[in-house]
Amino acid sequence: MTAPRRIIFVTHAEVEIDPHRPVQDWPLNALGRERHETFSHHDILQGVTAIYSSDERKARDGAEIHAAHLGLVPRVLTMLGENDRSATGYLPQPEFEDMANTFFANPDCQVRGWESARAAQARIISAVRTLAELETSQGDILIVSHGAVGTLLRCACLGRAISRSEDQPAGGGNYFVIQLPDWMTHPEWRTI
Repeated sequence: MTAPRRIIFVTHAEVEIDPHRPVQDWPLNALGRERHETFSHHDILQGVTAIYSSDERKARDGAEIHAAHLGLVPRVLTMLGENDRSATGYLPQPEFEDMANTFFANPDCQVRGWESARAAQARIISAVRTLAELETSQGDILIVSHGAVGTLLRCACLGRAISRSEDQPAGGGNYFVIQLPDWMTHPEWRTI
């Protein structure tokens, strides 16, 4: 039987939006960095013995901030990335929100070439389950990733249908905790 441990899934906080740079290369902005710095001191992270992030700059930035405080080295996994939106690239905020609504409302469709919500959900579940099985440290695992795939993972843990109503609060920088080995989580997002 697997010993109890937790996965703390954190979405990156605010970023420097630059329409001329690939979205994957956007760093955290000053507020985003400050929020991750503050969260690094939160009691919930005291038992963390391993840190993972997606390979996107904003997630790596957050993971590096937490790792520096905890004295750990973050590991990067491409499979922890946000839903693939490269078909459209940067979209202005109103258009992005419309696309996000459509993404969640049509989970089996690749709307405008975006990775489908169902495919992104299968990918993030597989990535998180695999790293939990392979992680040899005995403590909690911190994952710094993204809002849409975090929402999809939460929906699966809660046994809920994919829905935008389950999405994190606006702005990013939120978290939820998965209790292992039963893969249960609290129904609400918490803010870092």
